[in-house]
Amino acid sequence: MALQKYDFRGLRCPQPTLKLTTLIFKIPKSDVLEITGDCATFEEDIKGWCQRNKKVLLWIKDIGGKAKVCQIQF
Repeated sequence: MALQKYDFRGLRCPQPTLKLTTLIFKIPKSDVLEITGDCATFEEDIKGWCQRNKKVLLWIKDIGGKAKVCQIQF
């Protein structure tokens, strides 16, 4: 299991989830993605994306300002 980090700060909806969707076929099963974003709808978008794509949202937390970070299990 590997941890891969991506910074999507500065991207606005729907760009973070579109970029995440392009990664879905490149990430090996059981790897974890750590994603940082500051879009106003980042948390809701990530939760919805995980449900639609049957991925596990391990956690999401506020890191200050408008930014949040989350980890997704593939």
